[in-house]
Amino acid sequence: MEKAELQASLSLASIFALRMLGLFLILPVFSVHAKTISTADQLALVGLALGVYGLVQACLHIPLGMLSDRWGRRPIVLLGLVLFVLGALIAAHRDDLVWITVGRAIQGAGAVSAVVTAWLADLTRDEVRSRAMAMIGGSIGLTFALSLVFAAPLYAWLGLDGLFYLMAFLGLIAIGVAAFVVPTTPQINQSQSSMSFLAVLVHPALLRLNLGVLILHMTQMALFLTLPRKLSEMGWSLADHWQIYLPALLISFLLMMPLIIWSERRKRFKPAFILAILCMLVAQSAMAIIASTVGVWVAVVVYFVGFNVMEAMQPSLVSRYVPSARGTALGIYNTTQSIGLFLGGVLGGVIMQKAGESWVFLTCAVFMVVWLIINASMRELSAQHQTVN
Repeated sequence: MEKAELQASLSLASIFALRMLGLFLILPVFSVHAKTISTADQLALVGLALGVYGLVQACLHIPLGMLSDRWGRRPIVLLGLVLFVLGALIAAHRDDLVWITVGRAIQGAGAVSAVVTAWLADLTRDEVRSRAMAMIGGSIGLTFALSLVFAAPLYAWLGLDGLFYLMAFLGLIAIGVAAFVVPTTPQINQSQSSMSFLAVLVHPALLRLNLGVLILHMTQMALFLTLPRKLSEMGWSLADHWQIYLPALLISFLLMMPLIIWSERRKRFKPAFILAILCMLVAQSAMAIIASTVGVWVAVVVYFVGFNVMEAMQPSLVSRYVPSARGTALGIYNTTQSIGLFLGGVLGGVIMQKAGESWVFLTCAVFMVVWLIINASMRELSAQHQTVN
């Protein structure tokens, strides 16, 4: 990477990490805290308080992505981060489910994931973009693992309101990074940015990628709804699960980088796609039958290799197919991702209740087979789509 590309990648990955760390710290402790401020007839409100963030985000990824194509990335990211901080302060102000729900809804309105990804695409060349996207994916994975380690101790020290104040502080740091550290985005050529929303929505290559991210995150949510229960049944306490996830994430990140670099240099994305899906297929099938800690840990490593490859390569390809409407395309992509997370939670819960944990893993493996079939007809990125920034 050139110096400016490295600066852009690290600074934008830090914005993702700062936002996601605050959000992830809430998840392991919220349901426990909710018992102290809710009654039996408020369980639906507890679920709404937890899920409203994702719901509002899913509604606003596309509008904010389209606005960033027109007005520029930095103003929209700053607006989203301000909403993120404001929502955290509102949620922290009163230990009340209604106010927490309002605060998290406002945070969700700052749906800038697609805009940040489009910003990174604007600032990197095609041949290094997947590596840049991998930095974002790695930062999210690392913050998730760190949240598993630190959420409980920080909650005991600060309380839930303190965690929301901490979230607001992290958001302020992200605002500083977005305002002063991220390099200036090249001017968008408005004469080339007239691609309609419908044209982006029905673009054949983008349809395949959007369906792919839906399957990816649907199976991820179902998997991690079930895997913690399996680990607990194997004798691992919830507080120790990070000892499985953190090393697996770090090792998988090292293993996936050579594949990404090879695919970018050779312009051979299809073999990397197929190998990544096969990794997840094998891992999910193995989790259904393996009963040893070492076996499950190896399966988690293999799964994260495939998952991280797809998390890096898919948005990179989205940005290349429609360079003049990246915000719009990535807004659709992130919306589809959010839908996948929702469907995965519902699907995983129903299957686990009706058929047991092993069938959740096997169902995820079946979806991997479907994804392999979809990508069997995938064509390599044609020369006309090899854009130069």
